[in-house]
Amino acid sequence: MNLDPKQTEAFRAVIKTGSFEQAALRLHLTPPAISQRVRALESALGNALVVRSRPCRPTETGQRLLQYLKRATLLEADLMADLAERSDAPLVVVAALNADTLGTWFFPALAEVLIRERVLLDLTVEDQDHTYSLLETGLAIGCISTEPRPMRGCTASPLGSMRYRLVASSGFRLQHFPNGLTRSAARKAPVVAYTHKDSLTSSFLLRQLGLPEGAYPCHFVPGAEPHFGAIRYGLGYGMVPELLLDDALAQGAVVDLAADSPLDISLYWHTWKVQSPRMENLSRQIVEAAPKILARPAAP
Repeated sequence: MNLDPKQTEAFRAVIKTGSFEQAALRLHLTPPAISQRVRALESALGNALVVRSRPCRPTETGQRLLQYLKRATLLEADLMADLAERSDAPLVVVAALNADTLGTWFFPALAEVLIRERVLLDLTVEDQDHTYSLLETGLAIGCISTEPRPMRGCTASPLGSMRYRLVASSGFRLQHFPNGLTRSAARKAPVVAYTHKDSLTSSFLLRQLGLPEGAYPCHFVPGAEPHFGAIRYGLGYGMVPELLLDDALAQGAVVDLAADSPLDISLYWHTWKVQSPRMENLSRQIVEAAPKILARPAAP
């Protein structure tokens, strides 16, 4: 059978926007028309594709269809560029990565590669433990994740490790931890996390002090620089990539609260096994370039 492009366009718009109404606005159609096209596609495939929730989300079959459509679009664009002899056509890369990657090593390590390969980026920023799900649902064709195992049809290549340190401003330490990082003091000292999904500091406090999440106050400040800024200016303490800390530690702007207990997070590049030649080449260059800045993964 052949997939109807109008039906697949409606399906992708529903998942992208989260509702039939928003999909209709995006495609300049009515909600009943969008619903009719999605139902026709579901009937043709013999499976439900959309969970009608708020927001709408794909079923397991819907996820597989999204994955196929994303890869098919990429392969078609690459083929058309070759057939038209447009060797300078840009390669669009839809990828998911965590804020620390974007705010530290991503551009220093990969800018030269991205420029040379004429890449146009469409990036989604998500917690490193959750980027994997965006690839799984077909909303990205590549992702940087902490998950070492590839899902079906994908590869997972090690990039190296990011080292994190638990830091605070000097004034914050004097106010909240005058006797060091203790369980009783940590119950009252505010943490600075990125989002509600961020588990770096909470995992550390659970492991080192036995404090569960929710046992202490917490700010949520997304973005590598704003997050570090909140810590540097004394709003709280938290895990910060060592790549951001050299000058701040040397100048005394922040102090390491657990110098003997750094946290190393191994990162992996996930992408599809079947991809365009240009995307395959780009993936190889990402895997080669990242370790020049990131540390080697810690031995198990």
